[in-house]
Amino acid sequence: MEFLLKQKEDSLWLPVPPSEFTIPREINSSAFNVEGYGEINFIGKRKLQTIGISSFFPKEAYYFCQYTDFPEPYDCVNLISKWQDSGEPIRLIISETTINMECSIERFEYGENDGTGDVNFQLDLKEYRRIEAASEAVGKWGYSYDKVSVGAANSIINTVRPVTKTVPKTYTVKSGDTLWDIAKKFTGSGMNYESIADKNGIKNPNQIYVGQVLNL
Repeated sequence: MEFLLKQKEDSLWLPVPPSEFTIPREINSSAFNVEGYGEINFIGKRKLQTIGISSFFPKEAYYFCQYTDFPEPYDCVNLISKWQDSGEPIRLIISETTINMECSIERFEYGENDGTGDVNFQLDLKEYRRIEAASEAVGKWGYSYDKVSVGAANSIINTVRPVTKTVPKTYTVKSGDTLWDIAKKFTGSGMNYESIADKNGIKNPNQIYVGQVLNL
């Protein structure tokens, strides 16, 4: 599954997609008390959808990164900040789903916490609903920017998908390795060291040896 953020000619593939996401679908309904009938509910129109994305911009090309030629972490930060300040929506496309919508950037938070140079971020998006009629202008990809079909989105995904990397099934321990470092490198989070330890029957995560082959 790949995440693409795009505004006009600028685009950003997330090198490390979030492990999960949720999009609530809600409606505007109103309840009234009517004498002789009690409470009555009037079903309204659908609310704007929201989505929160949490991941990080890697400083180096870890094995779990979906492609290799990605921008520096703060180049990604600056691009998203520019989009947020532009007053224009961005488009979010998630491959293998029907999610393809224009969004406003409601909140963008980022920072570092582990000394690796990786930049963690939280991106909160809200669906952008245009009032005017969809533009008929044809953009770079042969589709209007403000109204792109699912088929067109898949065409974009297939046309400009970056080079992906294959995640290995095993890893041979090298000098200086720790299970935390190995988990961070191959899964994106050092907290997954316990899962790797369990897969390999390691009772003490602090005791691994050079040449040991780990199942990932």
